Formats: sequence, C-alpha cells, structure tokens
Amino acid sequence: MRLAAISSVLFLLILAPAAGGARPQQNQQPGEVRFSADNEQERDSGVWIDGKYFGYVKELKGDKKVLLAPGEHEISIRQDGYMDFVKKIAVEPGQPQIVEVVMEENPKAIYPGDDAAELRLDIQPKRAAVFLDDAYVGHGGDFGGRFHSMLVAPGKHRLKVTLNGYRAYESDINPVASEKSHMKIVLEKEGDSQDKP
Repeated sequence: MRLAAISSVLFLLILAPAAGGARPQQNQQPGEVRFSADNEQERDSGVWIDGKYFGYVKELKGDKKVLLAPGEHEISIRQDGYMDFVKKIAVEPGQPQIVEVVMEENPKAIYPGDDAAELRLDIQPKRAAVFLDDAYVGHGGDFGGRFHSMLVAPGKHRLKVTLNGYRAYESDINPVASEKSHMKIVLEKEGDSQDKP
C-alpha cells in the first residue's frame, strides 16, 4: 500500500515539470528579423546575433531568414574598414522587425600598402566568415573567383574561417610583398570526421 502511494507521488513529480514547461513553448512563436541596407558594403557586411555568426546581410532572407525567440537580442554587423553597427532589439512573438543597417567608415582603419600580397581564397561554403588577425574582413564569396582577392600586408598573419555547424579553419600565413597566391579551404561539418572507420 505504501509503495503504491510513493509511486503515485513520484509519477506526479515527473509529470509536473513536463506539464509546466509545455505552456511557455506554445507562446514562444519566433519573430522574424529582416535587414535593410542602402549600399553594397552594408549588404556584404557580416551579421552576429547574440555573439553567433548568422551570415551576411543580403543573404539573410528566404530559406536563410532569421527567426529569433521572443525577447531581447543584440545584433552586431561588421565590415572591414567600418565601425561595428550594434543594436539591441526586442523580438515579439510572430512579429516581423526591420533593422536598418548604417555602416560608418572607421577613421582608424589601416589598409595594406602598395607592396600588399594578393591572396585568392576558394572557400566552401562561400557564406563562411573570414577573419585576418582576429578582425572580420568579409565572407568567403568576397575573396574567390577570377576578380576577387584579399590584399594582405607582407608578414605573418593568422587566417580564420568559421561558420555555425562547421569546424573552424585556422592557419598562419606569411605572404611575401607583391606575391599572388591561392588557397582552397573546405570547412568540414561538425560531426563529420575523416577518422571514421
């Protein structure tokens, strides 16, 4: 008899958190965040939400649209040579919201000189974020193809390529003045491994 009573109490304790936790989720319909930008530099800028890279402004629509849980979020938009655009937003359930992106040139930005090396990057996926010496410089599609490359001051640098769901790629590079070079970088999906049997 006593065992049956204890079993009933345990059963209720197990059910109570599940039932209580289900209610808030019904009201947690995400809100959509859309981005508006006037020029190509702004449209090619990288977007971070709550510290996580989402992609670049002009691609974040359609199947890559941004849906966020209701509540406060911090949006940071970055572009090489520009000040970071930072905005806090409050997302409402099921409500779309437009963020007007306005980038201001960074007067302290330092650019490579006339002796810059030219580095062409073939990066897959092209939407991955590219960092040089920990500074965001663009997405993969900015530095590949026939007419796009990265200008880098001669000397040692750290190159990093990241995208959510993929293992980050990091490498030291040491370009020579006025040198032209090419790198192919294919990010590996998290969970994939060449060590699998």
